[in-house]
Amino acid sequence: MASKEGGMAFSRKSYKLTSDAERSRVTGIVHEKLLSDYLHRVFASPDQGPAAATSRKPLNFQNLPEHLDQLLHVDKEEEESREQVEGRLGPSTVVLDHTGGFEGLLLVDDDLLGVSKGKWIYEVLISSQGLMQIGWCTINCRFNQEEGVGDTHNSYAYDGNRVRKWNVTTTNYGKAWAAGDIVSCLIDLDEGTLSFSLNGVSLGTAFENLSRGLGMAYFPAISLSFKESVAFNFGSRPLRYPFVKKAVVAGYRPLQDPPSASLVRAQRLLGCFRAVLSVELDPVEGRLVEKKSSEWQLQGQPTILLTLAHIFHHFASLLCEVYVVEAVLMSFLLGVVEAGPPEQAQTVVHHVLDLLWLFMEDYEVQDCLKQLMMSLLRLYRFSPIVPDLSLQIHYLRLTIAILSHEKSRKFLLSNVLFDVLRSIVFFYIKSPLRVEEAGLQELIPTTWWPHRSPREGKEEVREETSEERLRRRAYERGCQRLKKRIEVVEELQVQILKLLLNNKDDNGGEASRYIFLTKFRKFLQENASGRGNTPMLCPPEYMVCFLHRLISALRFYWDEYKASNPRTSFSEEAYVPPQIFYNGKVDYFDLQRLGGLLSHLRKTLKDDLASKANILIDPLELQATTMDDLDEDEEPAPAAAQSGLLSPPQRPMQALAVGGALPLPRPGWLSSPTLGRANRFLSTAAVSLMTPRRPLSASEKVKVRTLSAEQRTREDIEGSQWNEGLLVGRPPEEPEQPLTENSLLEVLDGAVMMYNLSVHQQLGKMVGVSDDVNEYAMALRDTEDKLRRCPKRRKDILAELSKSQKVFSEKLDHLSRRLAWVHAAVYSQEKMQDIYWLLRVCLRTIEHGDRTGSLFAFMPEFYLSVAINSYSALKNYFGPVHSMEELPGYEETLTRLAAILAKHFADTRIVGTDIRDSLMQALASYVCYPNSLRAVERIPEEQRIAMVRNLLAPYEQRPWAQTNWILVRLWRGCGFGYRYTRLPHLLKTKPEDANLPSLQSEGPSPTPCPSTLLQQHMADLLREGPDVAPSFLNSVLNQLNWAFSEFIGMIQEIQQAAERLERNYVDSRQLKVCATCFDLSVSLLRVLEMTITLVPEIFLDWARPTSEMLLRRLAQLLNQVLNRVTAERNLFDRVVTLRLPGLESVDHYPILVAVTGILVRLLVHGPASGTERATSVLLADPCFQLRSISYLLGQPEPPAPGTALPAPDRKHFSLQSYTDYISVEELGQVEQMLAHLTSASAQVAAASLVTQLCVSRTTTCLGRPLPHLLPCIDQHLMNNKDCFFCKATIVSVEDWDKAAHASATSSAA
Repeated sequence: MASKEGGMAFSRKSYKLTSDAERSRVTGIVHEKLLSDYLHRVFASPDQGPAAATSRKPLNFQNLPEHLDQLLHVDKEEEESREQVEGRLGPSTVVLDHTGGFEGLLLVDDDLLGVSKGKWIYEVLISSQGLMQIGWCTINCRFNQEEGVGDTHNSYAYDGNRVRKWNVTTTNYGKAWAAGDIVSCLIDLDEGTLSFSLNGVSLGTAFENLSRGLGMAYFPAISLSFKESVAFNFGSRPLRYPFVKKAVVAGYRPLQDPPSASLVRAQRLLGCFRAVLSVELDPVEGRLVEKKSSEWQLQGQPTILLTLAHIFHHFASLLCEVYVVEAVLMSFLLGVVEAGPPEQAQTVVHHVLDLLWLFMEDYEVQDCLKQLMMSLLRLYRFSPIVPDLSLQIHYLRLTIAILSHEKSRKFLLSNVLFDVLRSIVFFYIKSPLRVEEAGLQELIPTTWWPHRSPREGKEEVREETSEERLRRRAYERGCQRLKKRIEVVEELQVQILKLLLNNKDDNGGEASRYIFLTKFRKFLQENASGRGNTPMLCPPEYMVCFLHRLISALRFYWDEYKASNPRTSFSEEAYVPPQIFYNGKVDYFDLQRLGGLLSHLRKTLKDDLASKANILIDPLELQATTMDDLDEDEEPAPAAAQSGLLSPPQRPMQALAVGGALPLPRPGWLSSPTLGRANRFLSTAAVSLMTPRRPLSASEKVKVRTLSAEQRTREDIEGSQWNEGLLVGRPPEEPEQPLTENSLLEVLDGAVMMYNLSVHQQLGKMVGVSDDVNEYAMALRDTEDKLRRCPKRRKDILAELSKSQKVFSEKLDHLSRRLAWVHAAVYSQEKMQDIYWLLRVCLRTIEHGDRTGSLFAFMPEFYLSVAINSYSALKNYFGPVHSMEELPGYEETLTRLAAILAKHFADTRIVGTDIRDSLMQALASYVCYPNSLRAVERIPEEQRIAMVRNLLAPYEQRPWAQTNWILVRLWRGCGFGYRYTRLPHLLKTKPEDANLPSLQSEGPSPTPCPSTLLQQHMADLLREGPDVAPSFLNSVLNQLNWAFSEFIGMIQEIQQAAERLERNYVDSRQLKVCATCFDLSVSLLRVLEMTITLVPEIFLDWARPTSEMLLRRLAQLLNQVLNRVTAERNLFDRVVTLRLPGLESVDHYPILVAVTGILVRLLVHGPASGTERATSVLLADPCFQLRSISYLLGQPEPPAPGTALPAPDRKHFSLQSYTDYISVEELGQVEQMLAHLTSASAQVAAASLVTQLCVSRTTTCLGRPLPHLLPCIDQHLMNNKDCFFCKATIVSVEDWDKAAHASATSSAA
């Protein structure tokens, strides 16, 4: 027998079973009667009874083929009946094709397979739970992008997304489906009914009285939305639910009939094989011995070998059929796994695999294993969640048994697991979307959720009652039961990875670990670059589970290697050495490095590579990498080589090529067209290595090349006496003793990359379940409070509240059980420790990389990103069940991360804008919380001072807004009225919005925690030199002027849009930018307040050359802000009154309190001489208005002439209304400041005339504007009716010169 595959011919292995030369020897192996009994026992006929044992024909290996043919004979009529099924139209094989040219529409189109009578069924696997309609249609149905299955006559569909059935009209039907569910579509054309089932449970009859008769046939059909996916099973594989519960399904047939003849033959051959495993020949006593299958061993007995050869001679071709593999072989192996302990099951599976490889052609075994793993993966992925997870456990145990077979494992790892299958599925534990079907009600009969009560915008956990305490403890016990069951599955998954990471199985080939590394790197590349097929990318939820299992297996092998090599390190001390980032041994694809593009770094840092890492880049090769076409010319011999130096013996092909006296020809692989342009530099650069820590010597130059992941061997990774493998090019700062095996370092590097790709994002998504619990708990508590307050006579309201209470309670029961699953599978203590370990790995890696100086730029950006994000996950995602403070070395880790953030947020070696912004934001978040802020204070003093110095650098040189956030957070809690954590004005008017994030308040942040230590560093630096303070403050004032001007311009546009008569909408992005500009203005004012408080002499000591100028600029800006904000019925006031969504943070309080804090520091707390200077500068500014200061204490402005009086009930802003946030002492200081300015204004007015330009204010004194101002005033009044400064509308203008002249004339008369 022969077959062809891939252009190559394969022939069946021949065992010469009946050759004349061997007949006598074969029949003489055992006694003829014993052999006959044995063969009859193995190849027993299905209808053979005990009475036939005496009359049966003796069997031997000469007549066995004839007997076996009779045993496997299937009636031809039965075999041909598949082609002649009444009521079925079309070919025997069902093919699913696109038709109609419309996206999302699929129909069976190849010869239109359909049914006209009888009972039929097909199954649909829901891969995504989006919008789709599944069912049946007739040939006359016409679909388009608007009308799909169920939207036309004679088409019927079930939609589990909207839980409805469709046939032109729609009604409620069935229940919601989820990804992984299987929908069975059943049609009974004898009775004219159509029904559906979900996961084997009938949903009832959906449609009746179907149109039937001559010319009517129905075809399976589906319409689905874009990017939705399903998988059909028309019968090419065994149906998952051939028997539907709660329904009579007798007589229903799949559209594609199973291969009945093959199944019969396969089942009979499997029975023969079982008999071989359970019966043993005892030639000494001449009898058959019964034994367990797990005790059977292949010991080379000729009788057994020849018997098995006859079996597999027929069985081999059958095991290449998909249906037979899943229905026969898979069922047999699963039965073995379920029947006995794992060790025995693994032994039997190994025997089966040994026999497959022994008696079948390699291509047949490979095809069989491929189909077997595909079926196994499909079963595991879509098996329902049961309370004890028994289905998942059995599938994983069978997977382990198969992968523990070395030859099978290497084949599957090389060709199937990553290339054909999405094998990451084996490491995923899917979350049950339907709690009742997952059995969580049995595991967790009692539910519980935290009870929180909002008060003044803060969530406080009230003391629990004894009943609540009992419920909580019962709930926790249920969670522990669930966790233990999940841990069983997780341990099996870790065992799979341990098998794949085995590096001791290199007998006769490459070890599994190095095959895994190649596939793993390719897997990372596909997911990192996005070049792969989108459906093939690993879903984030799979990646999370895979990462945790990989870390467990990695640490196991790491510590195991430490046990046998004491000089190496424990996994607790793991990190990735920096040379891996620049020696080209590990491919990082197109991922960004800290210093920019890799090709640029190689060129600009080639001297540092030579001096620090003993790596020399050939200038000729650097030049060659810039060319599109690489030539094949020979390289010139090195100067030292031309002088006649001898070359050592050459290594094997994969080893290093050592430079010698003769020029080396340029290898052809350098110009391979398969190399990507992004990696061409790595693949073509000639790198020379010298012995570390010794002067460069020409005789020690060694040529190496960078190999792709597929080309590398074990020696290229682990190294040898010739090279250090992945660790080649070790810098002087790195220790010489190895950390662990080099291959484990690459796995560790891949684990860090995995976290960066999608794990962190997925961890954040899963927090949504906890948020939902909190929201429903608050809603339930509010409902219960309303029930208690509702009068008994209002029975209608009581009934509605009771109904709401029941809905919320049921939803909380469901969510609390789901939350238990999430905490056990995603946020458990062990998972938290994995993320914490990964954080510490990144910290050590960054620290070691930083010691290499300029070579730090080669580190991929994702190491810093993972360090930042993993800390954020530990702090925000795993609480409150698990606290980061419970982790070992918690404070030390915080301090190390603080040192990294403080040093690298302004590191010139880091050029990427995104990573620099991430570092800045992480530092800003870090100083918000007491524990992390104290960690910043614990770093060495010189690092703290350097950090503050970078923060005080002029804002024009970097993202000033983020830097300002950090300075503000160091001050929050010390400023005037700056002790709030929620926006005070919202707590008064709209408490539900008080938690909105803003630069003014950190949302649900902890109590303000200012740092006096860092404030002192800031003060010392501002006093340090003559240029530090002026450059910093000028940049702050410039940015304040810009931010506030932009804010005013935006609210003008918003006000104009709001006053239009036609209906219009303000762009939400514009509102967001407007609010951001306001928040930035407030924060910049707070920085000025901090500066004046810490170093007042910068503004008040006029012996400094820039103090007066800074003070005048500050006074001008403060007066402009006050005039814009405090004017009654002005633009700011009108926009605040609108309370537009997105502008919740815009209010009088935040900005006026910040300005007040600056004025109080200048006019009340300063020395007498400083107060006098500040007062004179403030009053001399043309924009100063005393009424703006009075406005702070609620003293309204007198109405302008000709305007209406304000409404008597109009509320005026006043600091006195915020006594919860402003102390009595602070209010007294404001009153003192107002009295001081009132007195000083009166003195100035009495002493001299003041030119008044603000025409909307009551005139207190008269004066003549300077001549050059008169044309400006006239021009302004011709084009605008707003005041120069306060923007109030000008009602009338009077010429005081004419009035004075008329008065003088009348007096003279």
